[in-house]
Amino acid sequence: MATKFSSTNEFTRSLRKNYLISAVAVIFLGLASRKYSNDLPLFLADNAGDALWSMMVYFGFRFLLPRKHISLSILFSLLFSFGIEISQLYQADWINQIRSTWLGGMVLGKGYLTVDLIRYTVGILIATFLDKASYRHHL
Repeated sequence: MATKFSSTNEFTRSLRKNYLISAVAVIFLGLASRKYSNDLPLFLADNAGDALWSMMVYFGFRFLLPRKHISLSILFSLLFSFGIEISQLYQADWINQIRSTWLGGMVLGKGYLTVDLIRYTVGILIATFLDKASYRHHL
């Protein structure tokens, strides 16, 4: 099927640009969901941050692997997100010092919660849906 792009490289650059923009937009939404959590409905305040975090992870993998099958990005996103959550069971002083910083806490989290695995899965599914819906417009 022909695309509106003149070359594969141009199409790949366009995909990467879209995934980067998506990741950055989701980062801002995630930060806003934490900053304004008191203004959000309780369900969103409790769940949006983790779902948005995993959406950012998904768009990050799509940025890195724009021409690979979408299922690979889903798999890597789930493995990465679940790996980060499971790593929170490890509570050594050195990693807890990293987690105590703002950036370390945002990336590595602070404590294991099983419900976060559900939040990550939902976030990745939402990102996949948005990706597929957006991708159709590029063909």
